Amino acid sequence: MGSKGISTAFCAPPAFVAFLLVLVVAWARIGEMSTLKRTTLYETHKQLGARMAPFGGWEMPLWYRSAREEHLAVRNAAGLFDVTHMGVLEVSGVDACAFLDQLTTNDVSRLALGRAQYSYILDDQGDVVDDVMIYHVAPQRYLMVVNAANDEKVQRWLRDHLSPAMDCRVRDLRAPEAGRDRRADLALQGPRAREILAALLDVPSQAADLQALPYTGVMAARLAGEDVLIARTGYTGERVAFELFVHPERAPALWDALLAAGSPLGLCPCGLAARDSLRTEAGLPLYGHELAGPLNLAPCHIGFDRFVKLEKAVEFIGKPAYAQKAAQATMHLVRFRLQERNVRVPRLGDPVLDRRGRVIGTVTSCAQDGEGYLIGMALVEKAANVAEGATIYVLALPERLPEPLKPFAPLGGRVLMPEPATVLPRFPPRRE
Repeated sequence: MGSKGISTAFCAPPAFVAFLLVLVVAWARIGEMSTLKRTTLYETHKQLGARMAPFGGWEMPLWYRSAREEHLAVRNAAGLFDVTHMGVLEVSGVDACAFLDQLTTNDVSRLALGRAQYSYILDDQGDVVDDVMIYHVAPQRYLMVVNAANDEKVQRWLRDHLSPAMDCRVRDLRAPEAGRDRRADLALQGPRAREILAALLDVPSQAADLQALPYTGVMAARLAGEDVLIARTGYTGERVAFELFVHPERAPALWDALLAAGSPLGLCPCGLAARDSLRTEAGLPLYGHELAGPLNLAPCHIGFDRFVKLEKAVEFIGKPAYAQKAAQATMHLVRFRLQERNVRVPRLGDPVLDRRGRVIGTVTSCAQDGEGYLIGMALVEKAANVAEGATIYVLALPERLPEPLKPFAPLGGRVLMPEPATVLPRFPPRRE
């Protein structure tokens, strides 16, 4: 058979080709979903009608009712988040403190028992491996919470830097091998969160301890019949905020108890969309956006220098390279709010312009706030002297740019226009 015969035999109608393409895409998505991990709360989320989506290798709830409703619930009452996909590691032993001081940027030697600190793990080039929370939960025993997508990487990094001469052990507390010590994280955030927790304390005398728990404080408690570690920390910008470390198999029971006690007070389950809009509104970084990622951002770029203790006695990994990076930084992070509603959402990498159309930076994150406006963060040139209250212009690019991209459209057509945005304080006013 000649070449003409072969091409004719394999020529398919356009509609059939389109159908095959749809099938290929569908099969690819099914394959992706089948490889995702699920938390022990997966069936609970499905029963609550959650919209599920992939995130960091896990199938997680995006929202239950709407991201905006959930955002407002956290700001006005309380929200409950499944963050059991986050890595929870235990670092213990006589040398645990010294080991963590070598591996992280904050000063672990100054971390009091029963307190937590935010920190970074850097590589030899001073680049961010991950941002972490460290909890001093007992003498010579620390918990470290790491981002879900970085969990295995961080575990390898820690174990690769362990010396046989050290009395220090690293243990994955989500792994079945941890047995009764297994722990996973639920987040209860918002002004009525403490009230909800107090209603579930098995030992009423602990209510005073809970009331007195300072921000970043940690305490052990019996909550709704479960052994729980309560930390006053979170990722929403709320100061009345708690993270509850419970055995992963008991997480569904605790989740149900929290919702039952909190629903009359306005508590609602919240998904990743509200978690993202809340942290963006609060000016908090997300790994891959305001940390590391395509822009290779470090704490010195985003206003979080205070968590890198260059003056501490221990020479942590990446310190010299980071110090040089910080000294040479020409960009910094600003927070902005678009001045009009119902406009295209800017994405990571979209350009930021000054009033003359000069590109001065790039968007890192953007989400809808509680009032329906888009609020975001952008990396901009320090030399641009963008001050609080100033107007910048954000060009939200469509997913597919016109080809070729022409400066003018025919009469009645449309051209890309930047949206004006107001520069906000780097962090919103603190709410106690």
